[in-house]
Amino acid sequence: MHRFFVPPEWIEDGAVVLSDGVARQLSHVLRARAGDRITVLDDSGWEHLVTLTEVASDRTRGLVVERSRSVAEPSVRVTLYQGMLKADRFELVLQKGTELGASVFVPTLCARSVPRPRGESRESSRLDRWRRIVVEAAEQSGRGRLPKLREPVPFSEACDGVRGPAIIPWEGETEAGLKAALGRLRPNAGALASLGIFIGPEGGFTQEEVDQARAVGVVAVSLGRRILRAETAGVSVVAAVMYELGELGG
Repeated sequence: MHRFFVPPEWIEDGAVVLSDGVARQLSHVLRARAGDRITVLDDSGWEHLVTLTEVASDRTRGLVVERSRSVAEPSVRVTLYQGMLKADRFELVLQKGTELGASVFVPTLCARSVPRPRGESRESSRLDRWRRIVVEAAEQSGRGRLPKLREPVPFSEACDGVRGPAIIPWEGETEAGLKAALGRLRPNAGALASLGIFIGPEGGFTQEEVDQARAVGVVAVSLGRRILRAETAGVSVVAAVMYELGELGG
């Protein structure tokens, strides 16, 4: 069943009015008809099962026939501080990270990051594209809430914003593995409410950046003997964390 995130004001008193791109997609792309059912989400964690009553390219209407809590949201809030990558690689991390259950993305400007902001209008356009990628991935993967996408920040600012447990996978760490580190971070072997994950850019983190992260309590961890590409590392660590914490079939 097709799913759509919409502004909360589009849902009122059991009725739904869909416009803009959603109405056009239903009408022209999906060829929906009156009587078809879709799921509408308002980013609150609730899902609204809707029966369409009128389908048009400018305005589509429907009635809510059932309302239920989303079961796809993870219990741990993962914040991914992803070092800035080339466009297609960063977009891959956003898409797959959303599918896996990340709650917050913080694009992070590191010493070895290749892309840099190139003007306010271009930065705004890039953020809009990233948000569309996140929305589409959230709809496809059954999410009940949209992950938050922050504006790019310098590495030092990302470190200053850390609240709670956080890890930084780094090839220079040879002793502390990911699984062991997560075990130590879990309070009395209980559940983790949140976890920050720092992933470097294509060139990796500098020693100074790792030291800066450690200074604010971020734990350096090893991902084993192989060196992963930056986009592979981001997706792999989120997946491993979700599995280890019982959020991915564990």
